[in-house]
Amino acid sequence: MLMPKKYKWRKVQRGRIRGVSKGGVKLEFGNIGLVATSLGLVNSRQIEAARVSISRKIKREGDLFIRIFPHKPYTKRPAETRMGKGKGDVDHYDAVVKPGRIMFELMGVEEELAAEALKKAAFKLSVKTRVLRHSYF
Repeated sequence: MLMPKKYKWRKVQRGRIRGVSKGGVKLEFGNIGLVATSLGLVNSRQIEAARVSISRKIKREGDLFIRIFPHKPYTKRPAETRMGKGKGDVDHYDAVVKPGRIMFELMGVEEELAAEALKKAAFKLSVKTRVLRHSYF
């Protein structure tokens, strides 16, 4: 699973996710990508499941670029625990995804196969997505 090597604070408050993505909105590495159209949290298991799905579909030809990383710790209290006694332990890490954020990019793969692989990966994620193709002028 993906997780940060070090962090400033071990536990953070949930906060609110609002607005659109400031960065990561252009295709930088590949010629086709998967872009988020809704906002939400994508955890490290979902990212890994999508990565495995894509790499199996394209049969490891070409390059896959993962453009999101789970930095936000998500805490959880044990089941059937009484109220109080402080905040729970870190359960997993989430990536905050806003509309317009490119999450995955593919390069060196036939466009139809790449689009199919990205659509398959979209089922593994908890945000709405669409396939973005690089337009050459």
